Amino acid sequence: MNANSLIHKDYTIRMEQPCDFWTVENLTRESFWNVYRPGCTEHYVLHCYRDNPDFIPELSLVMEKDGRIIGHVMYSKAKLSIEEGGSLPIWTFGPISIHPDYKRQGYGIRLLTSSMDKAKEMGIGFLCMEGNICFYRNAGFDLAYKKNIHYHSEPKDSEVPYFLAKELIPGFLKDRLNGVSCTYCPPEGYFVADENPEGFELFDAQFPKKEKLVLPGQLF
Repeated sequence: MNANSLIHKDYTIRMEQPCDFWTVENLTRESFWNVYRPGCTEHYVLHCYRDNPDFIPELSLVMEKDGRIIGHVMYSKAKLSIEEGGSLPIWTFGPISIHPDYKRQGYGIRLLTSSMDKAKEMGIGFLCMEGNICFYRNAGFDLAYKKNIHYHSEPKDSEVPYFLAKELIPGFLKDRLNGVSCTYCPPEGYFVADENPEGFELFDAQFPKKEKLVLPGQLF
């Protein structure tokens, strides 16, 4: 077992290895299928991201239970565009996936908390991401507009309910921005399925067939 692994009596969290790639991509597909749209694209984002210079391999982590990979999270470099000019390097994470058989049992929050602890040890000080505040509030996230951070595709002063932020290193944002407004746009790698729909369709065809459904609550 790798020295960087976190061993718990019920599960293990470790770095993803090349031999895990297909298993993790299929897990991601299972986790997100029909959640935000009919089908999903998150597994393709992950697949392409491993060759992206913004990808952080040390924070591509899997959760194992009883010899089975049941969870995964990845992190990426990102940035805030400062209103007065310039930019500030920050970070984001996701997709974070838990196999449907293990959802709503606390594994997601444990995986996220462990990954953020490791991120902080690596000097990562501030996270922005899109997600459900009802879940991520449990991990210390709050609405990003409260920190004068604007989401690129929404009106300037809107209170975007799905755009969240968390300071891992106390004072990280204040020491660098001192209250100056800024704008966040997800890293370009997150839009790869929209930019290359044919590549996505070819990739997704390698996985078991699943029915795409239009369901209440989907965003797309």
